[in-house]
Parts: sequence; C-alpha cells; structure tokens
Amino acid sequence: MAKYSKKAGDKVERAMHEMKEGKLKSGRSGQKVKSRKQAIAIGLSEAREEGAKVPKKKAAGKKAATRKGGAKKAATRKGAAKKAATKGRTRSTAKKATAKRSTRKAATKRASPKRATRKAATKKAGAKKATAKRATRKKAAHA
Repeated sequence: MAKYSKKAGDKVERAMHEMKEGKLKSGRSGQKVKSRKQAIAIGLSEAREEGAKVPKKKAAGKKAATRKGGAKKAATRKGAAKKAATKGRTRSTAKKATAKRSTRKAATKRASPKRATRKAATKKAGAKKATAKRATRKKAAHA
C-alpha cells in the first residue's frame, strides 16, 4: 500500500518546481528556499494541511540526536549566552561572575561522589535489614 497519496505527490512536485524557479519561500523567515529537502518538506506539510495521506512527522528529539555537529552548535549557543550575560558589566565584575560559576561547578563535582557513597551505604543498610528480617521469620517459623 502506498505511503503517500497522489495529492501529496502533486504538492511536492509543485514545491520543487517553485524552488527551481526561485519562487518558493520559507513560511517563517520568508527567505528563498534553496534546499531540495526543505522544498519536499514544504510540499508534504501543505499536503498534510489539506488532509492528504502523508505519514506523520518523526519526533523532534530523534532528529536532534542524529544531526551532525549538534553538540558543536549547543556549545556555541552556550558561549553566546555567556557573552550576552556579561555584556552590560565591567571586565572585573564579568571575571568575578565567571569565577563564581566555575567554583560552583567544581563544588557540585566534589559533592556528587559523597552523594553516591551515601546512597550506596543506605542501600547496603536496607539490604542488611531485609536479610535480618528474613532470618527472624525463618527462626519463628521453625520454632
């Protein structure tokens, strides 16, 4: 059975034709579409809006994980956010803020092993209690 309807194919064909002529524009930014994949996506989206038979979109989370250079882009976003945060400050206050941030990170790194050992200790204590209870039950049953 076909995944896409005839109507969907027609929409994609029209979008591709417009893209090749340089008339297809992005809905959000209004810029010219130059990518073949984007033209196909626009055609399928229009077909979906009109109720044509088109498979559902994939989850956005999966797309981000498979994209090349996704981590790189996230790192540049973080850098931009830091720059924006320090924009209205003097150099000395900006340095103090970054120093504070780094000490906070270091403190959380130091604290995390302690938490892990605490968790392990509580798990062991719980296990010991459970085995002790079982032993007392067995003794009570035999007596």
